[in-house]
Amino acid sequence: MDQITDLLKENVDGIQEKMGTFLNFRHLQTCLKEGILLDYYVSGFLWAKGMEFSITQYSKFMTLLDMLLHNLRTLHMSLEDSIKWLGEVMAEIGPIQSQKNEEQNVFNIEQANAIIDYLKISLFQHYRLYEFLFFSTREEIVIGTEQVIEVVKTSVHPFPEPLVEGISFDIHSTFIEPPSTSDMEMKGLDQEQGPEHSQSESDTSDMDPLVGFTIEDVKSVLAQVTEDILKGIQTEINEKLQIQEEAFNTRIEKLKKA
Repeated sequence: MDQITDLLKENVDGIQEKMGTFLNFRHLQTCLKEGILLDYYVSGFLWAKGMEFSITQYSKFMTLLDMLLHNLRTLHMSLEDSIKWLGEVMAEIGPIQSQKNEEQNVFNIEQANAIIDYLKISLFQHYRLYEFLFFSTREEIVIGTEQVIEVVKTSVHPFPEPLVEGISFDIHSTFIEPPSTSDMEMKGLDQEQGPEHSQSESDTSDMDPLVGFTIEDVKSVLAQVTEDILKGIQTEINEKLQIQEEAFNTRIEKLKKA
């Protein structure tokens, strides 16, 4: 009676909080079963509040809700048996003409019919779900994922340096790979020699570099250069294919272990 009086003073959130304390539910944030049962009792209490029951009627009605779940959970009572049991109980606490049970008749005909209608849509309509709640084992689902990150190795291994392939040639040659010392020395010599030497070089550059060579000589040189280039490209392609094959084999081994 005192618990019902305390609940009647609270709003919806307060009723839910105190009801969870009365029922000793300590894992409402993580336990789905406790959350469902708390909703069952809170919904019933709010419905009774809308019916404007007296304290005694509140007590009888909440006891009725608890007994129905007790029969289902402990006695494994079927839906048909629960309906029969409810009929017998309502015959005792509902309107009866017998003077013997007059003190137990706390509900009139309209209230008794309303209680039966409420139980139809709240418990009986979802009876199979409550059976599943109490008797079906549920697997614990662990949500997670595993990620494998490959870190770029040092330049000793056959991997490009980070972001080198995304940098323009000018920035790469100026800041990342500056010109060698020999190039700097040659540039300094060119500046010391002055404009006369530059003029002689320009005169020399005006001459045809192919003077004295026949067409057959040019074809022979071009064939040799082309062959050397193709060999270099083929070697580079083979090396890249070997690297890709090793990388795929490594990933396949990781998948097999997983």
